[in-house]
Amino acid sequence: MSKILVTGGLGFIGSHTVVSLIEAGYQPIIIDNLNNSELRVLSVLEELCEQRLPFYLGDCTKKEDLSRVFEENPEIAGVIHFAAYKAVGESVEKPLMYYHNNVGGLVTLLQVMLEFGINNLVFSSSCTVYGQPEKLPVKEDTPRQKAESPYGNTKMICEDIILDHQKANPNFRSVLLRYFNPIGAHPSAKIGELPLGVPNNLVPFITQTAAGIRECLTVFGDNYKTPDGSAIRDYIHVVDLADAHVNALDYNKKQDLGVDVFNVGTGHGNTVLEVVNCFKEECTDFNYKIGPRRPGDVESVYANTEKINTILGWKPKYSLAEALKHAWKWQLSLKS
Repeated sequence: MSKILVTGGLGFIGSHTVVSLIEAGYQPIIIDNLNNSELRVLSVLEELCEQRLPFYLGDCTKKEDLSRVFEENPEIAGVIHFAAYKAVGESVEKPLMYYHNNVGGLVTLLQVMLEFGINNLVFSSSCTVYGQPEKLPVKEDTPRQKAESPYGNTKMICEDIILDHQKANPNFRSVLLRYFNPIGAHPSAKIGELPLGVPNNLVPFITQTAAGIRECLTVFGDNYKTPDGSAIRDYIHVVDLADAHVNALDYNKKQDLGVDVFNVGTGHGNTVLEVVNCFKEECTDFNYKIGPRRPGDVESVYANTEKINTILGWKPKYSLAEALKHAWKWQLSLKS
């Protein structure tokens, strides 16, 4: 049973990937600094997976924290790196915090992996590297645009660092997964998105508003050149996204490209107002209003998924409606 280090493993995507790894026969080892997650997620994961999960409280920007994990687990065969700040708006307000954590954390991780001879990395990248693309849907060879936010720029920088690292270390293998917009929750409603403070992402803000925690959702902009004026995104169920990491790990064992890139999305774009209306139809009513555009947001982006469908054999299982139902079920479970 291969051991896989999952950085940020108690976060939204990390926790769901831990479940997918176990279902696929891997043994995840979790490191998390609890900056944007809660320790109670660990016990819930252990209940859901019916086994104890090795956990380290640690920070990826601190070499000693990572070194301890590798020293105590010499059988680690690969790393999935989630540990990063991810809010576009916050990154505009606090760019240095984002560069220190996202870029610094990756550099430290790669240094420690090199020291311990670990050559298998699946990296959590983002569709933000495409900026506002000139042509949709975006393919993996779509030119990257100047980042619209410091967050997006950290992902571009990290991709470049991985490419440069691989050139200097030919045995190193990495898959860069460019996520689109993860939403939803595990169908069991035992784990889901748990933002600390005011949510920065659309769906948890919707569910918290519907649950009465927030007074009103603000839709940022209704004057984009889209069918209803609101921004278009590619919303993917978090369990589908988690499963893609397992496929990427399996592929990384045999790929000889050094570094390969895959979009992870549904291949279909939805406007923010389509998501709002779908939630109202499938779940419950809630209040929303139209506000000004948000700094750092692009107008429209969604994925061409032919490459991941063909090479990794991965396709999403869940629809937008199912993802929203799961997110709402998760929100209701938090009140019980």
